[in-house]
Amino acid sequence: VAQRDSGPADKLAAQVARHIEADVVRRGWTVGESLGSEQALQQRYGVSRSVLREAVRLVEHHQVARMRRGPGGGLLICEPDAGPATRAVVIYLQYVGTTLVDLLNARLVLEPLAASLAAERIDEVGIDRLRAVLRAQRHWRPGMPAPRDEFHIALAGQSKSPVLQLFIDILIRLTTRYALQSRTDSATEAIEAVDHMHKHHAEIVAAVTAGDAARARSLSERHVEAVTAWLQRHHPGGKGRPRAPRRRLDGDAPQGKLAEMLAATIGDEIADGDWQAGSVFGTETALLERYRVSRAVFREAVRLLEYHSVAQMRRGPGGGLIVTRPRAEASIDTIALYLQYRKPTGEDLRRVRDAIEIDNVARVVKRRTDSEVAAFLDANRGAHEGGVREAPEAMVDEIRFHLGLAQLAGNALLDLFLRIVIEVFRRHWSSTGQSQPTWDDVAAVEHAHARILQAIKAGDDSLARYRIRRHLDAAASWWL
Repeated sequence: VAQRDSGPADKLAAQVARHIEADVVRRGWTVGESLGSEQALQQRYGVSRSVLREAVRLVEHHQVARMRRGPGGGLLICEPDAGPATRAVVIYLQYVGTTLVDLLNARLVLEPLAASLAAERIDEVGIDRLRAVLRAQRHWRPGMPAPRDEFHIALAGQSKSPVLQLFIDILIRLTTRYALQSRTDSATEAIEAVDHMHKHHAEIVAAVTAGDAARARSLSERHVEAVTAWLQRHHPGGKGRPRAPRRRLDGDAPQGKLAEMLAATIGDEIADGDWQAGSVFGTETALLERYRVSRAVFREAVRLLEYHSVAQMRRGPGGGLIVTRPRAEASIDTIALYLQYRKPTGEDLRRVRDAIEIDNVARVVKRRTDSEVAAFLDANRGAHEGGVREAPEAMVDEIRFHLGLAQLAGNALLDLFLRIVIEVFRRHWSSTGQSQPTWDDVAAVEHAHARILQAIKAGDDSLARYRIRRHLDAAASWWL
């Protein structure tokens, strides 16, 4: 039975939704299987019909299951797509102020990894897919509808890593938002930019097809660096927030889908308008008039916004839709749940984690004289000289150490991605009942932490990278 929590983000319906989703995962996510009728679910979770129906709306939003009415109906497990997950993350990252520099750095960390893995794992179908994308790109010219940037998503798909596919999808969505604000001086310049892009893409595809992982990685790095230079030249300000493309609400869409579209639209407008937490975005009456939707659709959209902590409805004088600060936890939960369905391997998770963590350490070395980095180094120096702790406490500190480095590195995107990877690791670890680390394991990890911090403090970039890599390899049993 779900327990009521006092916080608005942990309303009973949200807790019931998490219980339902956990049940789906435990059952093996068998698409088409019924979890039970509405009445049976009310009894199972010990909640009222109204609470259950709100929970079901959240589960449907995540595309984990969908309620079917009538004979043979019930809450049926369905196959999710990445849409709700990526939209939630993009809204969160937009709101917290992800910069163009952060975005392109994240691409430089992850896309070359995807290219090298694609070279190792691609098959005939994948080769045909990449070449088809190249052919479509070749025919685009100014004046034609803007092409979707399918190349990087298609390339990530050939890595066969669900984690990279999802993260790169998010990065490309954000890049598209920046690109929409960028301007070229002439049609000729636009054509030249497209031709250069196509040339880079073709070279990457050739290297991937040939199975040359090192060359694919190198070419991908060069391409992302070229994209970085172009966007920095043509994007106004160079460091502003990405702006979302205008959405058009489809009045003929089903109510649930229309509510999702409305929630995404409001989320975009809040992020684009730099609304401060606590501001009144609008009253219910005014927003119904603005978006021209039914009250039922609007209130369902509000529930989704509340779930992701984008905004919440406050009744009474001075009330309305109040802007709140999005919580990273909502995005982490949504993405981790989707990845549980996709079932990434431990190796998939490890490769992404290692790439992010090694980059984090390099950036912390550069910032070692900053006050917050110095404080972190001092706080962790000799932190456990009193003796080795018990395994559960040590595991918490292991995660805290890596998340601390990620925060100090200063890239909100990579920080969030690492937290997602760690959450997926945690769910995997808790569901498989792995044995606790030994006393020797704990001692080795604490020693490794100290040596990594020594290298950072000394400003020794290469040694810090070496030590974090060795530590991640040695501590694999804690994670996998």
